[in-house]
Amino acid sequence: MEYIKRVESVFEVIAEPNRRAILSLLVSSQQSVGEIERQLRMTQPAVSKHLRVLRQAGFVESTVDAQRRLYRLKPDPFQEVDAWLAPFRRFWSAHPLT
Repeated sequence: MEYIKRVESVFEVIAEPNRRAILSLLVSSQQSVGEIERQLRMTQPAVSKHLRVLRQAGFVESTVDAQRRLYRLKPDPFQEVDAWLAPFRRFWSAHPLT
């Protein structure tokens, strides 16, 4: 039951479109709040709010580089999503779209 609650929580976090956009940016490289802000045309408070949620859920971590904080992805929650999707991939493979 705890696993199901954890997976539900992970999906709740990534259900928000702005958070998915931030995660997509971080796939290619670590980014600062300012870089995310500019690329997604979001306000700094909005970016910071979404990064806080992503950090608390374990999707991202940050490091300090001089006077800015750089955010990067952490693999654990993505591995949980991948594990949950595995049986569905087998189903899709067995039932290709026609």
